[in-house]
Amino acid sequence: YVEPVIEGGGYRFTVKIGSPEPGVPKDGALGSAGGPPPSSSFPRKRESMRSGNGVSRDDADVPSARGTKLSRGANFRCVMSDTPIAGDYIKAEGKAGRMGARLMAIVAEGDHGRVYLAPTSEHEERAREAEPEWRPEQSLPDDHRNFWTVSYGLTTWGDLFTSRQLVALTTFSNLVTEAIARVKQDILGARASRPLKENVGGTPAFPGDDLPLRDGGVGATAYAEAVGVYLGLGISKLADAQSSLCRWKPTMDQSIATFGRQALPMVWDYSEANAFGKMAGDPLVSIRNMMRVVEQLPVDMGCCAVQADARSQHMGEDSVVSTDPPYYDNIGYADLSDFFYVWLRRSLRPVYPDLFATVAVPKAEELVATPYRHGGKDAAEMFFLDGMSQAMRRLAEQTHPAFPVTIYYAFKQSESSPKTSAGGTPALPGISTGWETFLDAVIRAGFAVTGTWPMRTERGARSTGIGANALASSIVLVCRKRPAEASLATRRQFVTALKAELPAALTHLQSGNIAPVDLAQAAIGPGMAVYTRYARVLDASGKPVSVREALALINQTLDETLAEQEGDFDADSRWALAWFEQHGFAPGDYGVAETLSKAKNTSVDGLAEAGILASKAGKVRLLKPGELSADWDPTTDPRLTAWETVHQLIRALETGGETAAAGLVRQLGGVAETGRELAYRLYAVAERRSRAAEALSYNALVQSWPEVARLARAELVEQSEMF
Repeated sequence: YVEPVIEGGGYRFTVKIGSPEPGVPKDGALGSAGGPPPSSSFPRKRESMRSGNGVSRDDADVPSARGTKLSRGANFRCVMSDTPIAGDYIKAEGKAGRMGARLMAIVAEGDHGRVYLAPTSEHEERAREAEPEWRPEQSLPDDHRNFWTVSYGLTTWGDLFTSRQLVALTTFSNLVTEAIARVKQDILGARASRPLKENVGGTPAFPGDDLPLRDGGVGATAYAEAVGVYLGLGISKLADAQSSLCRWKPTMDQSIATFGRQALPMVWDYSEANAFGKMAGDPLVSIRNMMRVVEQLPVDMGCCAVQADARSQHMGEDSVVSTDPPYYDNIGYADLSDFFYVWLRRSLRPVYPDLFATVAVPKAEELVATPYRHGGKDAAEMFFLDGMSQAMRRLAEQTHPAFPVTIYYAFKQSESSPKTSAGGTPALPGISTGWETFLDAVIRAGFAVTGTWPMRTERGARSTGIGANALASSIVLVCRKRPAEASLATRRQFVTALKAELPAALTHLQSGNIAPVDLAQAAIGPGMAVYTRYARVLDASGKPVSVREALALINQTLDETLAEQEGDFDADSRWALAWFEQHGFAPGDYGVAETLSKAKNTSVDGLAEAGILASKAGKVRLLKPGELSADWDPTTDPRLTAWETVHQLIRALETGGETAAAGLVRQLGGVAETGRELAYRLYAVAERRSRAAEALSYNALVQSWPEVARLARAELVEQSEMF
């Protein structure tokens, strides 16, 4: 572990073997601005960390026995004076150019694995000797949601790389041009000295044309440039592993890439990988990984990729379309692309001068609702709506009538607080502006939504996917052209049709074991299928029912349908569900609990006997899964409830995994399915009440259900074969 040593009015770092002092956690890093407080004190196996000039700023980032990160954001504690340093002060120092870096440790290869060495002043001086001949000076965008470094004075793309990294990346970029020339020279030399092997079909391997790759050439020039394109792509990708926003990952014992998600957060202690270390950060590793994919491609795929504006593209008539459009304002892909573009342009501008004519990625046409680009939130929303409507209309004009258009949209449709829509009118709560605007564009284009297909496209380990509120799936909207003869409908007719059709659709989705976190998303399909089958839906005053209102009515019908499913539950579970809605697992007054129990045809004493609550000192609370008996046997339980079933299954799943949960499912028989149904209702309640931990447990149970059920069936078959 790394330990600071205070001496002579300054500090240095030393590396020690073993565990830190008693009572101090062993693992972890200082953390990054904007992240949660670290769970540890010492950053292990780091190379460099942000610092400044003098005690006032430097000490904000010095590790100590208690750690220096105080809270979310750039809030640190000075290791020398033990006083807090405010984030605003650190930002001001960074913008004033008084933030630098200090070398913390060196990781080297030893005879029996990695060796961690304390740095010396000579090491640090040598690191500072690098002088890059070029650096990308383009400014970072003024987007504080996705680009956090700007607040700390790192305002250009070049600021995100150390001098040594810039020397490496510029050198490798320059070598791409040299490699192109060398490949062409070798081909021409070989052609002059001996006949070259022919391609399949008898054509020369390298015909004599000198057309460049961009003009469709297939001769020596084009071949050499094609090699250069692969090399340029590899060097561009290398930048991901060679920036000062990389971290050291102790569990992997190596540096990890810049992009863990679609944003550039501030990183306070970073790793600087060896460009010749045969691991991440080595150009040969980057190129080799890319070529593994290329080698698997068919020799003659017969396809091509074309860049075009979605609002005016010409794909041709009778096309089959499946598309993944921008998610409103969620990700600024064009802004983030500049991280790689600046290096691609340096390597490949001679090969594709038109493609790399601009110093940065073109952004004005990008279909995202970026307020800072369009002069405010309302203007950005209108830009997105108009542009997406044009793009969807173009698709509707060109799509083949026999096939639906499928649109991937992994963007949560609910939000926690109301927003104001364009024009200043109050928006209904619970509906995301992104979903509303996107669906509005789809409908304006003449499409009818005929269904939604939840598809497992999201990794559970992704950084934005850990938590109860993250979608487990992409939701694929299935769209067809709305018939020209579509009729008008009243709001009452729409609601009546919703209530008649949505319950059956939800039952079908639940039978397919859709994750609770995805249920509201998936319900959009059958709900909007009703809404878009009409030319327009009009309210009592003759005004059109907006997409936002339609989504709110769909969500309301979804809640009502889930609530109606409570009729399948026993009285004790219906009481527990109502109590959970109000209190969660927190205690409440006995009198209130008793009154509610009468309304649900049960009693507090009976609920305690059923093993689902604790009653003491005038207070009542539901038992958490971890508090339930581990030796519970449902076959002998005299008062078996759906509530206890679902929470015992969660206890088993969290403590013993899917095998333990399968053992309970086998004992429960058909009752287990009722518990799964209750999990959907409990997830909806927990999410609405912002109880993330509980929501995560209910969602995990349903997602694990196919494997749990399979294991339970296998166990039953095995037992039957024994007898």
